[in-house]
Amino acid sequence: MKINLWNLLLIVLFVIALGVAVMTFGNNLTVMVSDPERFRNWISSFGRLGVLVFIGVQVLQVVVFVIPGEVVQVAGGYLYGTILGTLYSVIGITLGSLICFSIARILGYDFVKNIVSEEKLKKFDYLINNPKGETVLFLLFFIPGMPKDALSYIAGITPVKFYNFFMITLFARLPGIFFSAYIGSNLGSKNYLMAGLVAVIALVLFLAGVYKRDVIIERLKRI
Repeated sequence: MKINLWNLLLIVLFVIALGVAVMTFGNNLTVMVSDPERFRNWISSFGRLGVLVFIGVQVLQVVVFVIPGEVVQVAGGYLYGTILGTLYSVIGITLGSLICFSIARILGYDFVKNIVSEEKLKKFDYLINNPKGETVLFLLFFIPGMPKDALSYIAGITPVKFYNFFMITLFARLPGIFFSAYIGSNLGSKNYLMAGLVAVIALVLFLAGVYKRDVIIERLKRI
């Protein structure tokens, strides 16, 4: 595959910037996001730029798997409420997913196999030349417990077009992001009963997706 030098330069610059961000904030972010009040104070310290910093954290989480995505989404709801928390998380997650997709599309399979584990690549290799790959991708992004960030890289080496992937990752991940933000919003308003009920439901669905992941993947292969 022939690589455009300008695209390659942009990727190199992005990776350098990403590396600096990880080394500077990585360990602290993992701790802070798990402590919503501390995370809120950190975001607030940036003033009007706080929203952009939060979106940047979401992008970082998707691209380098530093922090569990659901934790950041809950923190978004805690910080900004359900609607704005959902909006800002969607923007960050979508941008991060499109970056993963674009890097994989430019650098190809050999690059992706160094980012994504061989086990995951084998599980999802049927997507690479599947004419119904877009439908399967949508379902994989929609179902709780699937490795969505890794799938963003894998999608880049499939025939799925950029715009179609944008629509898939935007709408398939929206319900999960909304409910995570809803949990965070209720935690922020000290409505612990509702937050707990929704969190239990979300956890059950997530664990079911993880536990039945192989079964689900095998059934999707037959679509």
